[in-house]
Parts: sequence; C-alpha cells; structure tokens
Amino acid sequence: MTDDIKPITIDEYQARIKRAQVLMVEQNIDALYLNAGTNLYYFTGTRWYASERMVAAIIPQQGDLFYIAPHFEVNTLNQYMTVTGDIFSWQEHESPYQLVAQQLSQRGLITGTLAVDESTPYFIAKGIEQVCPDLTLADSKVISAGCRMQKSDTEIALLQRAKDMTLEVHKAAASILYDGISTQEVTEFIDTAHRKVGANSGSYFCIVLFGEDSSYPHGVKTPKTLDKDDVVLIDTGCQVEGYNSDITRTYVFGEPTEKQRTMWQIEKDAQLAAFNAAQIGMPCGDVDRAARDFLASKGLGPDYETPGCPHRTGHGIGLDIHEWPYLVRSDETLLARGMAFSNEPMLVIPNEFGIRLEDHFYMTDTGPKWFTEPSFAIDDPFGSEN
Repeated sequence: MTDDIKPITIDEYQARIKRAQVLMVEQNIDALYLNAGTNLYYFTGTRWYASERMVAAIIPQQGDLFYIAPHFEVNTLNQYMTVTGDIFSWQEHESPYQLVAQQLSQRGLITGTLAVDESTPYFIAKGIEQVCPDLTLADSKVISAGCRMQKSDTEIALLQRAKDMTLEVHKAAASILYDGISTQEVTEFIDTAHRKVGANSGSYFCIVLFGEDSSYPHGVKTPKTLDKDDVVLIDTGCQVEGYNSDITRTYVFGEPTEKQRTMWQIEKDAQLAAFNAAQIGMPCGDVDRAARDFLASKGLGPDYETPGCPHRTGHGIGLDIHEWPYLVRSDETLLARGMAFSNEPMLVIPNEFGIRLEDHFYMTDTGPKWFTEPSFAIDDPFGSEN
C-alpha cells in the first residue's frame, strides 16, 4: 500500500524554512536551534535521533541554515541530509556549545533571541546558555508548532495512507481472535500485518486489552488472555514517511451486554458531537467541551470523573503521534485548514470495561473531514454487514 506514495519534496522543506524565518521576524527571534529529532526532520529532512552528543541545525532569521555535529559523524550526516548546509564539527575533547557560540557570533548573533527546540534536553540548552550569556533563549514552540500544526496536502496524503493501512490491519486482527488467545499473540500479528501492508518498521505502537483491562486507557502490567464475551480494545498505528496513524477499535468477542451496547453507542455519539463541533475559527477547546457536554447529558462524568472520559478528547497528529494543538478545554488555538486530530473521548466504566473509538479528522475550508470512517456498530465495527 506504499508503492505510489509521494514523499515530502526538497521544495516543501525549503518552504518550511522560509515560513519559519517569517515567523522569526514576526516574533523578534534571531535564530532557531533544532536539536536532533522530529523538528530537525520536519525542517531539513534529516533523520537523526537525539543522544548526549549534539547534532543540530541552526536556522538564522536571514541566510542559510548550518549544522553542528561531532567530527566523526560528518560523513554519515552528509548521507542523511535532505536540505544541505555547511557542517561545523567538534572533536570529542572540544565543546559543541563553544562551537555554537562561535558560529552565531560570526553571523552577528552575539545578542538577541535564540529559539531553542522545545524537545532539546536541558543539559544542551543550559550548555548554550552558559557560553552565550548575552543571548536570550526562548521556547521554539511559536515557530515549530506555528509551522507544523497546519499540514500541507502532501502531509495529509501521507497521514491518510498510514491510517488506511492501519484500518486494514484492524480488520485482519479482528478475524484471528479465538478463546484463549493472548494479547502478545495479537500484538505480534498486528506488527506483522503492518509490515505486510507496507510499514517497513511494523507497528509504531500497539495496545491490546481484553475484558476489564480495557478500562485502563493505556493498558495493564499483566494483561489477560481472551475469554468469550470479553470486550476487545485494540489501539495501534504505523508510520509512512514518518507520519503516524493511531486508530482504536472496541468491540465484543461474543455477545455484548445491554450495558455494553448502550455505552458503545454513547461513545460513538460523543465522538460525533466532537467532530461536529470542529469548525474553522473555533477554539480547539470547544471540541473537547462538546464531547464532555454530551457525556454529561447522559449522566457520565462530569469532567474527568468516571464512569466517563478520563482524558482529553484528542490530540494533534503528524510526525509526532501526539503534537499540537490538542483537543482539550485549555487549548484556545483556533481551528484552521490543515490541522489534523485524533477524536477519542474514551468511556471508562471502572472495574468493568472501557470503550475507545478513535478515528482522526483534518480541517478543510468547509469543516472537518474524516481520515477513516468511524465504527459502525458494536456487533459490526468495520461495516462488513452493510
């Protein structure tokens, strides 16, 4: 399912850098420090994982970006770079922080504001601060989130493909369940199935819960094997060109009780209430409020109390599986075209079961659009009977 995908082009990476520089001007930020990790990949196409050794790119408000890296990694870094730039290297006995200060100084950045990638470890940020005493260090979120939270058409297409793949895996997983199967067996099947549909690294994550364990949103220490009439909750995803899927399906292996049927439908209706509240120009928090207000109207909650929804309604998704903005009451970010979210106002019935129906949507000029079609019914989660 990945043969025809279109990756991010060099032109799009360059456009992201230009957008970041525009935001720097607007926010009076003189340069942006990108540590190894997601933000480095987003702006430069360079995949490199963070460690105790500094590998970074610095984007000045004006001019070309440059890289900082250990000298012994330079040849490797050259192979991974998509957006090329000068690499300034440090030997093991030298200070990468002094090298950063030197390169900033050569560009006239002795004073001013350096926005530091929000995922940067404290020791690196502190190291830069100590050698650049006249620079003000600021959180880069205004730039990184400002660019990343509105996806391009290419990003939306990559997200769509990842979610299409995971939905097919969900369907396959439902077909292999039997009395006594372990969560580990299901997890291994899902990983293999993700690889078969084109996710080279298999599952990015996988949560499989049976029975009462489904009332624990992110799982239990010692999961049980499957029994007849257990609730089944499977939450999993994969990556396509780094872009994530994250889909949850909940159903019953056997015959649902009336309470399970009722709660499943309430969960589905809460998900729809959240979806309908997602309109261009409205605060993200309103989506969370819509789901919680609906649940409260059914006697659940209030707020995060259970029986009810113990966590936020949703999260942004992209290169990080959880990223800005968030569908939570406190997030007043205005919904805009290209934003993509999970929609999962989970219901927890303590000591009994949990129901999470998680699909994702993205914002268009005319409102929200589902990436994947939501579950049909507790007896027919994938619409096979329609």
